[in-house]
Amino acid sequence: MIDLRRVTDLWRRCDVVVRDLPFGLLLAVASLLPALHGKGTQVGDLPARPFDALALVVIALECLPLAVRRRWPAVCLVLVSLGFALDQLHAYHVFASTAMPIALISAGAHLERHRRVTVLLLSMAYVPLAVALGRLGATERPEGYVVFYLALALAWGIGAWLRSTRAAEAERRRHVAEVTRAAERTRIARELHDVVTHHVTAMVVQAEAARYLTAAPDRLDATLSAVTDTGRRAIADLRHMLDLLRADHDTDVSMPTAGELHTLVEQTRRAGQPVEFTEEGSPAESAGSAEFVTYRVVQEALTNALKYAHGSPTVVRVRYGEKEISVAVSTDGSGSLAAASPGGSGRGLAGLRERVEALGGEFRADRQAGGGFLVRAIIPAGSPS
Repeated sequence: MIDLRRVTDLWRRCDVVVRDLPFGLLLAVASLLPALHGKGTQVGDLPARPFDALALVVIALECLPLAVRRRWPAVCLVLVSLGFALDQLHAYHVFASTAMPIALISAGAHLERHRRVTVLLLSMAYVPLAVALGRLGATERPEGYVVFYLALALAWGIGAWLRSTRAAEAERRRHVAEVTRAAERTRIARELHDVVTHHVTAMVVQAEAARYLTAAPDRLDATLSAVTDTGRRAIADLRHMLDLLRADHDTDVSMPTAGELHTLVEQTRRAGQPVEFTEEGSPAESAGSAEFVTYRVVQEALTNALKYAHGSPTVVRVRYGEKEISVAVSTDGSGSLAAASPGGSGRGLAGLRERVEALGGEFRADRQAGGGFLVRAIIPAGSPS
């Protein structure tokens, strides 16, 4: 059996001239049928005359150029107009003359340059055609010529409308593509910020602390081991992100979840930050992206604690409810900034707010009265990733 989908696909791959040619050939064949003699588009009302050799030339001029009506619309319009003029002056009234409005529609839709000049020249050419028809004895009244001109103008207008509609659709698609690319760049920047900032901050803090441990070899060795482990973790997370950015990546690649919070807290403790971690309940099976956002909230809050309140007691509380996950991370502000990293850009908290609000949750990040910082988030669960 013939695979219609394959045939359609092959047809669409053909050059536009090849795809437009059958219509012109079909119109030419139809014009040769005796039943359609005198059934074409006409102006002037001259009495129809029998076909001769010139009539075949007229049919060819009006039909065959339709093959290039999209590739070279100006060429098509000129040749069809010439054939149409000969057809009217010799009163063949062939069915092929219906190609004139088709050529006008195609030119209005596909002509890129000199559109106004084309309209002006065609309008000017219509006047001597009407005068010549009158001298040949045409019985058409002046208002008839006007109506016919308006009909031709309408055909051009239809093509121009198609052109504007196509341009508007192309602009809409371009805008959607730009918005999509911008959103994707924002998402990638957010992920890179979350992954890189946390690990690099921990490494900087640990390396700074190592300066003061030269007199304690055991502690120095443990600190340098922690720096190494953090670096390896950063490389692993970056590779994971690069895998996700590949077009052919496995959709089942896992993302960080709330279940990895213990590892995150332990890593922060090894960086020298005292962290008290409390977890109530367990994540729902349908928590989905809510778990991922929970992980990012805690990660960013602990990163900021390392940056701006190094050594300050930090409390992390996560409570899993049936419909939401509550997160609270606080520092008392008593730590030292001596080993802290340089100030941030604020993208981290802004990104967290966007993540949480995208799921319909609430996010707050405020300074506490006695110093320190408090980050709170309520993240609706049951949002599959």
